Amino acid sequence: MHYNVLNYGNYTSYCTSANNNHEQKDLYLKTIVDYVNPHIFTVNEMGQYEFYHNRILSEVLNKDGGNYFRKAAITNIAGSYIINSLFYDSRKLVLHSQAVAQSYIRDINVYTLYYKHESLADGDTTFIHCVVAHLKASSGSSNERARATMTSNTMNWLKNNLSPGNFLMMGDFNLYKSDEDAYQYLVNPLPANQAFRFYDPINKPGNWSNNSSFSGIHTQSVSSTGNGCQASGGMDDRFDFILASQKIMQGTNNVSYIPESYKALGQDGKHFNTSITAPPANTIVPADVLNALGNNSDHLPVVLKLRISTGPTGIRNNFSEIVSATVLYSGDERHLNINSLKEQKVRIRIIDLAGSVVISQEVSLFQGNNAIQIASENLAKGMYLLDLTNQKGNSLTLKMMR
Repeated sequence: MHYNVLNYGNYTSYCTSANNNHEQKDLYLKTIVDYVNPHIFTVNEMGQYEFYHNRILSEVLNKDGGNYFRKAAITNIAGSYIINSLFYDSRKLVLHSQAVAQSYIRDINVYTLYYKHESLADGDTTFIHCVVAHLKASSGSSNERARATMTSNTMNWLKNNLSPGNFLMMGDFNLYKSDEDAYQYLVNPLPANQAFRFYDPINKPGNWSNNSSFSGIHTQSVSSTGNGCQASGGMDDRFDFILASQKIMQGTNNVSYIPESYKALGQDGKHFNTSITAPPANTIVPADVLNALGNNSDHLPVVLKLRISTGPTGIRNNFSEIVSATVLYSGDERHLNINSLKEQKVRIRIIDLAGSVVISQEVSLFQGNNAIQIASENLAKGMYLLDLTNQKGNSLTLKMMR
């Protein structure tokens, strides 16, 4: 789930303790979170101070006896009053690392999580990267250029620092139409960035703003009148998104999007240019959830579901002609000891945790024990998959540490 929580803990002349009180917002937010039960929860417009981030844990996510949600570290290189954050269910996920992709106007954060699995003792090879952005607001050419700069910076950073894999691009993008450069840099990127192309799970391009054709996916504003802090005008903009990489959309790297699971929570498509709580009755979520959505923020959360398969995160073996295969470690050297039942040729591939093949070589095996040196000296330190496949397509996968 991604949610712009509207100046949570950031008090201003218009968002005050009277119309945007963080203690009242805790109650609304807990109602929403309890209904959705997200395992990954990313947010925009958090206050910049640690107190408020810890409060989301204590008063919302871990309230009533829970103690398993964790949060990412705060970053604010841009020096903004409102920042991003990530919270996650530590029973299922581990925060492996985090980085700032760019800090023009606001930080765009990259959080890398991996899936916990009971059969793995030394980590997990199913990674999910959550890129969380709050792009420059408002219409006009200068603001469009600022949004475009932010997404261009981000795509270049991904290309220069990571390998293609399971990526979600999440946030309040403040986009009015799909042909804005900021959006096109994500879904139709420059040739150099094509490997990091993002896809809209619901595939709804167009002129979203004030267009009733998109009333079923609008996420802002929940109120027609506002309250001084909330924007007014009713539901007429698609500002909030979760985009997914090709590997997630095609399910080729252990993580797959569950079709038809993407939605703007509380959006029934019947409240164009009016409040989400106005007549006709909105029954798409329970009444208490609808009330919380109508009062907590001027945005609706966006949610989707992912299926994670453990597949190649463990040892896979359908290679009947091999008795055993073991990785042997000696200082920086890596050797593969293979006991083969017959002479055969085998393709050995070393695959990084993003799914990229970093080394590929073909070897000829003799019947019996074979000692093969693995050219691993130039690999970065970390975990890799070592895949053996013969000419029949039979395969075996091991884990190798560098």
